[in-house]
Amino acid sequence: MHRSKAPIPRSLLDFPTPHGLRIHISSLSTPHFASSYTLASTGLLSGSLSYLYASIPLPIPSATRSLPLPAFTPTSYRHLLPLRPPDPPWWWEIWHAGRRIDTRDALLYGRLYLPNSTLEALYLRRLSPTSQVKISAVSDGRLPNGGSVLALLAQDRGKWSAEYMYSTDSALLGVRGLWNFGPDPREPGSGVVSKAVEEVAAMVPGGGREARDGGTIGEQVSRFSAGAEVYYGLLNQSGGMSTGVRFTTLPAHAGFPYTMTVTLNPLMGNLSSSYSVKAGELLSLSSKFDFNVYSYESEVVTGMELWKLREGGGKDERAAREGGNTFAGIEGKVGAASLDEERKNGGEVAGCLKARLDQRGSVSLLWEGRLKELVYSCGASIDLRGGKDMISGVGLEVQYSS
Repeated sequence: MHRSKAPIPRSLLDFPTPHGLRIHISSLSTPHFASSYTLASTGLLSGSLSYLYASIPLPIPSATRSLPLPAFTPTSYRHLLPLRPPDPPWWWEIWHAGRRIDTRDALLYGRLYLPNSTLEALYLRRLSPTSQVKISAVSDGRLPNGGSVLALLAQDRGKWSAEYMYSTDSALLGVRGLWNFGPDPREPGSGVVSKAVEEVAAMVPGGGREARDGGTIGEQVSRFSAGAEVYYGLLNQSGGMSTGVRFTTLPAHAGFPYTMTVTLNPLMGNLSSSYSVKAGELLSLSSKFDFNVYSYESEVVTGMELWKLREGGGKDERAAREGGNTFAGIEGKVGAASLDEERKNGGEVAGCLKARLDQRGSVSLLWEGRLKELVYSCGASIDLRGGKDMISGVGLEVQYSS
């Protein structure tokens, strides 16, 4: 529940640091098929092979030389967008000669780890505009029964969303739900229209404005959400539950963006709260406090993310990266339009620094940057209390894609 409700503090406070040397090579060989290869050295040589297939084409730039750095290291603070109603079912229908010929989109993914021969698989299929099914599996001789399978059915109605899951590990059954307070985007007069209606209205002169303005009640500037999850293992006859709330500002908010979350697991007695804020165009801050009411154990973690711009980048280099690509989907990951505007106006994104500090004096540092056509990440873990292992976990990770 905490992972789905608090993605912003998780990306700011729980980012991984590389260990040893790791090299990633990826390729989008066709619009439907992609592959990736990883080679790692942490004292022992290891690696992985992964493949991805999508039934719909992926018309996105994939070469590192033509992508800005934020495409590989998206900003940790991402605005939640206003709620949208789901597309009507008829929008998905494709007819030919009196017969429906439309199909449901699907995605297949597999990854093999070497030399342990661990295999991961993922199957994702869209059932309707409001539901999709995901089946993930792992095969490893070191796991009980040689592996496990997890099936998940997700529904998103705009106003609320729910997930129903089953795992072969302990025959686990679970359900989680999220409710968004405020206007229901599915109701007429809410001021929100679906993507399908916007596309149809845009074909008619003036229709797009009428579709947006008709019955508008004002743009929402914040959102309050509450959710809970319950799970039970049939084999070990044990269960659990958790609940949480979240308050976040939306892009229409005039002040600085911020997000607050509180989660509670009453059976285990764990209480967790977080506060994240975008303090500037290039700076994001976050803090988290965990407390257990039974053992009185607590933990405090603070983190930051700082982007650095390189002024006066080469004009030819920028043209090679920006020419012919709008980066519409990529800029959405960055989350700060002004950051992209400064890059286009002469400031190249030079890199991103992430730092994390907890109450035990443990510091994690991560720097992500670009060197020619390579994207790299280097980091280390430092114990401020000193000792023989004051600096540990030093590593370098290099990515290249074509």
